[in-house]
Amino acid sequence: MVRAVLFDLDGTLFPVDTDAFIAGYMKRLAEFSAHLVAPETFTEALWESTMAMIRNTDPALTNEEVFWAHFSRRLGRPREELEPHFLRFYRQEYPRLRPADLDRAPASRAAVEAATRRGCAIVLATNPLFPAEAIRERMRWAGVLDYPWAVVTTIENMHACKPRLEYYEEVLGRLGLRPEECVMVGNDVEEDGVAARLGMPVYIATDFLIDRRGTGPPADSGPLAAFPGWLENRFGA
Repeated sequence: MVRAVLFDLDGTLFPVDTDAFIAGYMKRLAEFSAHLVAPETFTEALWESTMAMIRNTDPALTNEEVFWAHFSRRLGRPREELEPHFLRFYRQEYPRLRPADLDRAPASRAAVEAATRRGCAIVLATNPLFPAEAIRERMRWAGVLDYPWAVVTTIENMHACKPRLEYYEEVLGRLGLRPEECVMVGNDVEEDGVAARLGMPVYIATDFLIDRRGTGPPADSGPLAAFPGWLENRFGA
């Protein structure tokens, strides 16, 4: 019996080319920060600090703690100076990153509602590299902010990132569920598909497929619009 459905955000519920969106985000943030640090230096530090979060294996540290320890050290500036600047960016500039041609995707709402109709808990299982404020903004753009999310994974509340299994184990721990009681829905063959190694069923949404190793999507894959039918066929009405 499936009791929870985990949904990735970028490229899944939020219909966008993730790489292009991230590139635009980093460019805008670096430009916004040019009075503090040269844009090239800022961007390099941001990438390195992001990778530090992804590689972190210390369960005592939140992703946020890992990021700031690395980022402030790399730039030689204290977190107390840099963090208010980031907050201003997310409040003033980040909303302007909304893609101009973005329409609220009915497939996204239909996918979430397919889970809630079954009485499943829903989890916004985005890679927790962003603060909650930025994630909520993208959820708003995607038209899914208003659902009763049991867990939304953010930089502040998680201690591991995709594709580490510890990320999924932490989510399962918060839900109090076993892997086989959940379903992961995402567009990244590696980062989302890895949940299958724990015994969690996975549906790969192919609309904005990310397949870095060229292995191809698994059998349980298709457009996000087909997910409600897949869920019913796999687990019954």
